[in-house]
Formats: sequence, C-alpha cells, structure tokens
Amino acid sequence: MEPIYTIDQLNQRIQLLENRQDTEWCAIKDEIDDIKENLKPINLIRNTVEEINETVGFKSHIAQSAISIGIGYLAKRFIVGKGDSVFKGILGSIVQLVVTNLVAKPQHESQDETATNTSSS
Repeated sequence: MEPIYTIDQLNQRIQLLENRQDTEWCAIKDEIDDIKENLKPINLIRNTVEEINETVGFKSHIAQSAISIGIGYLAKRFIVGKGDSVFKGILGSIVQLVVTNLVAKPQHESQDETATNTSSS
C-alpha cells in the first residue's frame, strides 16, 4: 500500500475499501443462501439418493423410483409411526406420497419451481 498524503487520497481509499467490503458482503450472503438451500431436508435426502445412485451405478428410472418409494415409506414411519387411527393412516399416506414425489423429482426442476414461485409472489 502506498502512503496517503492528502484528504482526497484518503477519501478515495475509504470509498474503495467500502466498495470492496460491500462486494465481499454480498458474496458472503450468496454463499449463506446456497448453504441454507443445501441444508433443507429434502435437498439432503435428494443429494444422498443421487450419491447412492452414482456410487452403486443405478442408471435406470426403476431403481430411482424404488429408492424414492423406500424413502417415502421411511418418512411415513418416522413422522406418523404405527397408528391404529384412520386419520393417522391417511396422513401417513399423504406424507409418503409427498416425500416420494419430492425425492423422485430432479433437483434442477424443484429449484426452477422454487424460483418461479418466489418471483411470482
């Protein structure tokens, strides 16, 4: 850094540093938004399923569907548990259907829908 001898140079340096600080702060906010998006439960599940598919080598839609259905069933059991009531059974089936559909949907489609929904609001 070169020495500052005048008030004008000092003001220019201050403005330069403030601009740099604003730019870096915006980058940090964007990174935090990305982290929050990746930490959503559905994205964690979807990323895990995609990693399993890549590791094991599942390329077919049948294998992807089977994994989605399995995760939907686990979500139903985790959220509703074993219930004797008809209401719990219906609620569990709805939860299973929603989770299965969300996991089966490719990630880029759900992000496009989220962006569309937030921009139209």
